Amino acid sequence: MIKLSKTEEQLMEFVWQKGKAFMKDLIDSYPDPKPASTTIATLLKRMTEKGAVGYKQMGNSREYYPLIRKSDYFSKRVNTMIRDYFDDSVLQFASFFTRETQLTKKELEELKKIIDSEIQKKK
Repeated sequence: MIKLSKTEEQLMEFVWQKGKAFMKDLIDSYPDPKPASTTIATLLKRMTEKGAVGYKQMGNSREYYPLIRKSDYFSKRVNTMIRDYFDDSVLQFASFFTRETQLTKKELEELKKIIDSEIQKKK
């Protein structure tokens, strides 16, 4: 599984949003003060080595694109968290999540609709 640091995840979010982007486009995605281009270049190099992003050489520039889907990445992250912190029990995780995140009644009702829909699909 690909494991990105927090700063790599932040940059990866911009890559997912853009689909394809040059380093300048990615730097422009950051709020001010923007990180140095050397910082972004280092992050992109590490992310390329990890297999999270690829690039196409275009003259002197590289156009970066994601090699992993956001949903796949976060699904693996959540499953790892469930394994490591909740004894591999989705029920323990769901119980913790619904109690500790202080969801509103409306949010709980929406969550219930999602669960009910998934139950119907399993019938």
